[in-house]
Amino acid sequence: MNLLIMGPPGAGKGSQAVIIKERYNIPHISTGAMFREAIKAKTKTGLLAKEYIDKGELVPDSVTIELVRERLQADDTKNGFLLDGFPRTIAQAQALDQILSEVGKKIDKVINLVVDEEILVIRISGRRVCKTCGETYHIVNKKPKVEEICDVCGGELIQRADDNVATVSNRIKVYYEKTRPLLNYYDDKGILINIDGSGEIEETFRYVEKIMEDANDLT
Repeated sequence: MNLLIMGPPGAGKGSQAVIIKERYNIPHISTGAMFREAIKAKTKTGLLAKEYIDKGELVPDSVTIELVRERLQADDTKNGFLLDGFPRTIAQAQALDQILSEVGKKIDKVINLVVDEEILVIRISGRRVCKTCGETYHIVNKKPKVEEICDVCGGELIQRADDNVATVSNRIKVYYEKTRPLLNYYDDKGILINIDGSGEIEETFRYVEKIMEDANDLT
């Protein structure tokens, strides 16, 4: 099954993506991972993206779309995939439709995680990241064994600059403003499914699992 997962910052997309990838043996394809993989592989598009990233500039839509095209043609996507972080605009969504149409594929379901803003702010503002290895923790939900020390490598745990309450609130506001048209786009296609993402990871995944089971029953 070809899936797209959406949701505001802190909704839990990453956690659900890990479970979906492992349970259904399909690749989790995120924009950031695509950039890193393409740059590492030194593909034409990856090298072009690197020019913008190295200068601290945003990668243009045209480059990102071409990168998605390359990634979705990889052998590991034959039995399905999970897209995360793309598309972000109607133009990108339309480009994605065209890319998939060219290879005889389509997005089967769009999973949108719905979480109240108050919960999102608590989740993100309480997040801590290891300065050395990048492992993530939370001051309430995932405490390290030793305060402010990473369990994995012993590195210092820090709060990202954009994880403070004021910045988080603005990020959430911007997300809703920019993605609402995209949600409508997929809702009009009849493939958008809203899921309550306010509960525990396992609880949210039960909703995802039901979607997958229902889809398989229709095939």
